[in-house]
Amino acid sequence: MTLLRAASALILALAATASARADEGMWTFDKIPVDKIRAATGVTLDQAWLDAAQASTARLTNGCSAALVSGQGLALTNSHCVSECAQALSSGHDDYVQDGFLTDGKDDERKCAGVAAEVLLTIIDVTDQVRAAAQGKSGRDFVRAREGAMALAELAACGQDQALRCQTISFFRGGQFKVYKYRRYNDVRLVFAPETAAASFGGDPDNFNFPRYALDAAFVRLYADDKPADTPTFLAWRDKAPVEGEPTFVVGNPGATERQLTVAQLETQRDLVLPVIQLQRAELRGRLIQFGQESGEHRRAASQALAWVQNSYKLGVGRQAMLNDNAFLAAKQAEEAALRAKVAADPKLEAEAGKAWDKIAEAQAAAAETFLPLRMLESGAGGGSETYYYARLLVRAAKERTKPNAERLPEYVDTRLPLIERKLADAPPADAALERIYLEHWLLKTREALTVDDPRVEALLGRESPERVAETLAGSQLSDPDVRMALWKGGEAAIEASDDPLIQFVRRVDPLARAARAAYEAEVAGPVDIAAEKIARARFALLGDSVYPDATFSLRLSYGEVAGWKARGEKIPATTTFAGLYDRATGAEPFAAAQRWLDAKDRLKLMTVFDFSSTNDIVGGSSGSPVIDAKGRLIGVAFDGNIHSLGGIYGYDAARNRTVSVSAVAISEALAKVYDRKALVEELKGGGAEAGR
Repeated sequence: MTLLRAASALILALAATASARADEGMWTFDKIPVDKIRAATGVTLDQAWLDAAQASTARLTNGCSAALVSGQGLALTNSHCVSECAQALSSGHDDYVQDGFLTDGKDDERKCAGVAAEVLLTIIDVTDQVRAAAQGKSGRDFVRAREGAMALAELAACGQDQALRCQTISFFRGGQFKVYKYRRYNDVRLVFAPETAAASFGGDPDNFNFPRYALDAAFVRLYADDKPADTPTFLAWRDKAPVEGEPTFVVGNPGATERQLTVAQLETQRDLVLPVIQLQRAELRGRLIQFGQESGEHRRAASQALAWVQNSYKLGVGRQAMLNDNAFLAAKQAEEAALRAKVAADPKLEAEAGKAWDKIAEAQAAAAETFLPLRMLESGAGGGSETYYYARLLVRAAKERTKPNAERLPEYVDTRLPLIERKLADAPPADAALERIYLEHWLLKTREALTVDDPRVEALLGRESPERVAETLAGSQLSDPDVRMALWKGGEAAIEASDDPLIQFVRRVDPLARAARAAYEAEVAGPVDIAAEKIARARFALLGDSVYPDATFSLRLSYGEVAGWKARGEKIPATTTFAGLYDRATGAEPFAAAQRWLDAKDRLKLMTVFDFSSTNDIVGGSSGSPVIDAKGRLIGVAFDGNIHSLGGIYGYDAARNRTVSVSAVAISEALAKVYDRKALVEELKGGGAEAGR
């Protein structure tokens, strides 16, 4: 029996009901299943509780979540969510990733360039107007019409107010469209981050495992008008440790799930998409490891990039394991067959949606032909290079801004230009050596994937080697925000006159990327989206809104309880303690305890609950999410899942999928006795146990 067999059997047994099991689900705040939660946990979430949770949770634009924990904009997130900020703030004398970032007061707090925070204000349903705009269209025209209507809905909701951010989000694969309106804070400053040895104790071997002994917690502060933001609604800090069996609620922004894909789409993920991506990640991981071994400076420069690639690779392994589990796929087939049978039994639904699954299956042949060009020339172009990303933004924005809104690529309509400008103005400098690694790897893999004789490869490389082209492109000056902003403000004339090698390169190859995108939209995205919308309508007609939508990096609530699980016949405990950290420490990486922690051992309450696991349903993007108790108090911050949760993008196993969090009591104890952050502790305590609501 595979590690996922029990989950698969459970999915198979309940597939025909198409309803969520206890603890499963990432629920949107306009459709919280209060009765279901009460039945599962015994807790009644009233509107005041829900409103406070929504107003106290922020979405960070670097892909994480955060919890407001004081009235002065203080927010708790994960250390790994601020590691890029800490690295950007570091210098030859100060390594804030390895040594930690400590402040004595607000004057020491430093801006995280390129990071903004967004707090959800309201949700507006715009389904009818988006559907109407795309009615009767097909292929690429369908995609563009729908995207255009989504952009217009954002403009109507937010106007040009720079303190707001509006985003139209598709739910249920086109079944619903809603504008999420946020209060946006463009000034986010780092307050506290522990050293790597504490934040990532156990390193890659412990990643996605439990027991854990990591202080993966950090604090940032939101600023408005160069002052700490006024945030009167925040989560009170609970000074009592979580206990096994108590209800837990995770509020955050899970990045993406694909639990509503058809079987044909899952097979494409299994047979094409994941194998290609995983092979490329594995090679990039090796290149970064080799680079880091060359010198201490290279090790520092590559540390965060390597951690990201290792994390992504392990996630991919989990996803592949889920899709290669025959029982899981059989369960998905049974679930799909059950829904199709219900559709077939209704003449009206059958006429509208009966062939939708077949249309999606037919489009997978086109996906097989168009995926590699799309990935190598468009979605994965640059291979992670920041300067390539800037070059594409600048080149495309210059061209798109000369067109009427309705004729632009949707990401360059007027409502979205301010976000692009902020990215170009605020993003920190890129490391030139890493840029060369990314570009060289991408060009090598593009030549490999599309073959040497492909005209598109010839256009990329000419008569040069990938290594030589990457060396030239790495000489770009686009790491300098002043250079970027001059090109942004100068528009098409400045772009055409630029002698920057990356600008010139992107100008030459962008038509190839646009063509790859257009082909995919016409042959895959358009037909699939039309069919998926029909399936979504049928699902609504049969099940109503009793099911939750796939995650979309939008605010969700997950309910569960503090709990361990069983693995290989052994019970995994739900909590760890500080004492366990010292027992686990060997003195050798990645199990070398930080010196501060070794020095503080006699001062700490060693039986303090450190990390804990719960049954909450989360995926990537939930990092930094507050874990809240029944009274609305913060008891921890989510930072990981266990190994069984890695396939959670496709399905949830109630028996073993677990969220892993740092407890609030551990954070308080460490701040006071390891890091001597008295002012920060006082701010967290300020107002008493119920101050935040």
